[in-house]
Amino acid sequence: MRHLIDLLDGAVSAAYEEAGIDYRPRYTPVMRALEGGEPHTVSQIAEAAGITQPAATQTVALMIKEGLLESSPGVHDARQKVVRLSARGRDLLPQLHLCWQATRAAADSLDGDLPYPLSDALAAAIAALQQQPFGTRIRTARAAITKETS
Repeated sequence: MRHLIDLLDGAVSAAYEEAGIDYRPRYTPVMRALEGGEPHTVSQIAEAAGITQPAATQTVALMIKEGLLESSPGVHDARQKVVRLSARGRDLLPQLHLCWQATRAAADSLDGDLPYPLSDALAAAIAALQQQPFGTRIRTARAAITKETS
């Protein structure tokens, strides 16, 4: 699994470089969550992007540091951070949309070369893991193996 992720993520990173964009693929879910222009809390970004709160917090911090996002205190709760695209982030969107279209076309091409679409297999795996997380599956397997060897 790690090798597949490295192959895909490395190619996407290279495509951004070839397009002259200093951008990490991990930023895409956050950019997509914010591209409509409405500010979001980190929790809202995590939910919209389908990532964990800690991952959203870490990614947002990196993106603020790189000037893609800006944040301000929440209107009703100053402890809550409200995040939006910066001018640099908004200016980058047209180039990103082209890269995302190319990446989608490449993914469709890969799906066409496989006996069954990778995107379908990934969606099914995610759904199965939402029903029973991998950690639970590991603990169950460990218990069964321990019982067999006792």
